[in-house]
Amino acid sequence: MRIAITSHGQDKSSLIDPRFGRAEYLIIHDTQTGSWEAHISQNLVESNGTGIHAARNILELGAEMLITGHVGPKAFRILNANGLKVYSVGDTGDKLTADKIPALLTAGKLIKLNVPNAIDFKK
Repeated sequence: MRIAITSHGQDKSSLIDPRFGRAEYLIIHDTQTGSWEAHISQNLVESNGTGIHAARNILELGAEMLITGHVGPKAFRILNANGLKVYSVGDTGDKLTADKIPALLTAGKLIKLNVPNAIDFKK
């Protein structure tokens, strides 16, 4: 399974970025091969719609799951419509590194999102 993780840096020891649309990097972890690959965000210069762009980027990268902090309603709708499982690290993202995510996922310590959980978004 290919897991997309929002991150502040480009390696697996980087801290999780809880901001889905504004995350600096997406780290893709392939659980079958054990590989980690970083992709710089292409939408940091956007003034709005960053979550939508990030969601489309994740789909293009072939991810099947997203681990982040908070996801807005439009991005969540795109991810959900395409069958991606979305999990949140809650408000602890700035204390976690990407390499800890697989163990937390296996242990059931991440929050499965069935609805968007963004804190401050425009409706």
